[in-house]
Amino acid sequence: MSDSVHHPQHYCAGKFEAIDVLEDWSQHAPDPVTGSLQWQCLKYLSRMWLKKDPLEDARKCHWYLTRLINRLATEAYREK
Repeated sequence: MSDSVHHPQHYCAGKFEAIDVLEDWSQHAPDPVTGSLQWQCLKYLSRMWLKKDPLEDARKCHWYLTRLINRLATEAYREK
């Protein structure tokens, strides 16, 4: 039986549950905002083939990735 709250099927389709991978891969982010932008990109990419409209998830990833790139490119961020 599927648990859409605790273990949604589109997050548990592979060998590893998406939340575990996301936590591991974003743990070295320099700050919570930057890490959350990375997290969102990874989340949308990890499940895009399991959803009704993969293009929509690709576009969502693109939106977050653009924001992440813009954040990394700012002068204030680069001075950290």
